[in-house]
Amino acid sequence: MEIKHSVDGNKGRFYMEDDKGTAAEMTYSKAGDDRFIIDHTEVDDRFRGQSLGLKLVEAAVGYARKNKMKIMPLCPFAKKMFERHSEYNDVLW
Repeated sequence: MEIKHSVDGNKGRFYMEDDKGTAAEMTYSKAGDDRFIIDHTEVDDRFRGQSLGLKLVEAAVGYARKNKMKIMPLCPFAKKMFERHSEYNDVLW
């Protein structure tokens, strides 16, 4: 599944869809021009255990690196992924 990214004002999301709708979604809020806060991650029950949540976090990290931004992972899932993956520390706020 392809990861998509959309932004609406100060809010954004990374998400994946299948023919039945949203399979996984991670939302964030911008905190200035160079920071954003991951506030929610959700994976549809049909896709549990397939690492879709981690793929969304990886997409956010890639986006932050590309745009020279920092991330505050307030969402419990995203926070756990940042704790487990020290390679994300360069974008940690």
